[in-house]
Amino acid sequence: MKLFSKILFSLFAILAVGIPASAQFPSVQLKDLEGKPVDAATLSNDGKPFVVSFFATWCKPCLRELKAIHEVYPDWQEETGMKLIAISIDEAQNAGKVRPLVDALGWEYEVLLDTNSELKAAMGIQSVPHLFIIDGNGKIVENRSGYTEGSEDHIIEKIRGL
Repeated sequence: MKLFSKILFSLFAILAVGIPASAQFPSVQLKDLEGKPVDAATLSNDGKPFVVSFFATWCKPCLRELKAIHEVYPDWQEETGMKLIAISIDEAQNAGKVRPLVDALGWEYEVLLDTNSELKAAMGIQSVPHLFIIDGNGKIVENRSGYTEGSEDHIIEKIRGL
């Protein structure tokens, strides 16, 4: 089963479509959980790598991926200084479900809202979960769609390599 998961993850990585690895996030307005505007082009981590994960409250694979990362997130932060920014694509009428979910699951991620799916569209994202790994210079070094159990191990290995 482990081999099957690795093969499936590799397939997802190969089939990931959208933005080329060297691109950056465009200037699209998001909101934080307090309703304050955040320009996607300004997303950064003070020169350290970071991960941007697009998710939806109704997406089971999204929640599994973010829960799996949550379990190891403090260790990842301590080791590499990385951070994760979770971007909800829930539509405006469902955006009120995001904060209760984040609070209930104890996520310590920065969580942003893309209620009009503008950033999702600009990034060529077809489905969630969709994850981007960004280096310390703000360049996207990897993007992939989908989640398979254990694929979070690949995330930290990639970050360690940066």
